[in-house]
Amino acid sequence: MFPIGDDNSDRHSHPYVNYIFIAINILVFFLLQGMGNNLGFTYAFSTVPSEILTGSDLVTADRSVMMNGQQFQVPGLQVTPIPVYLTMITSMFMHGGFGHLFGNMLFLWIFGDNIENRLGHTRYLVFYLLCGILASLSHVFASQIMGMDLDVPSLGASGAISGVMGAYLILFPKRKVMVWFLRFIIPVPAMVSLGIWILLQIVSGMGMIGGKSDGVAYAAHIGGFLAGMLLIKFFDKGQGYVDAELAKRKRFM
Repeated sequence: MFPIGDDNSDRHSHPYVNYIFIAINILVFFLLQGMGNNLGFTYAFSTVPSEILTGSDLVTADRSVMMNGQQFQVPGLQVTPIPVYLTMITSMFMHGGFGHLFGNMLFLWIFGDNIENRLGHTRYLVFYLLCGILASLSHVFASQIMGMDLDVPSLGASGAISGVMGAYLILFPKRKVMVWFLRFIIPVPAMVSLGIWILLQIVSGMGMIGGKSDGVAYAAHIGGFLAGMLLIKFFDKGQGYVDAELAKRKRFM
């Protein structure tokens, strides 16, 4: 069940911040990450759990890692030219490949505009970044608790977007989301599509127990989703604000 669109009939403002987030992610991937080929940049600005836990920048040699039963050679950690804590922000604008970028940007395109419409541009910006940071921290502490390799860097907008999805579930649980299911496109309530998504993250994340990993930061997805569900009540201006803004716009048209 893969979301491909939703109902935007009540949107009254242009989601400029959401557009900017999407543009930054695309530009960083193509121009700074070299479509995934600039590993020096990627490994310098990704979030490394051990660096966050110690507050110190680490530089390591190339090494071999096991993933899904296969051994891969990965480059070592690079010098981070910014405070390591800021990598929790830079990493949320980087991706590991075209598929990773496309999937994240599609979900941000579908769900982000509705949240920005509800919160307003500034609150949405802060909400998005805060969810991303909390998602990164969830991954860091889950990695430590579950015995994961703390020197493996993580990156991607998934944690922040998970926060957006968690907020969407709270604000618009019955809104129709168009999903691709068994070669058909059908509308389902957001509580169904997003409920199934977060359930899959929880089930898949159970594989982290004991230090197992398939390379996906499920803890970041789960932590970001929960952060979005909890924080939206503090950031939401309410439907009354949206209606008032819409009425104000109509008066000046």
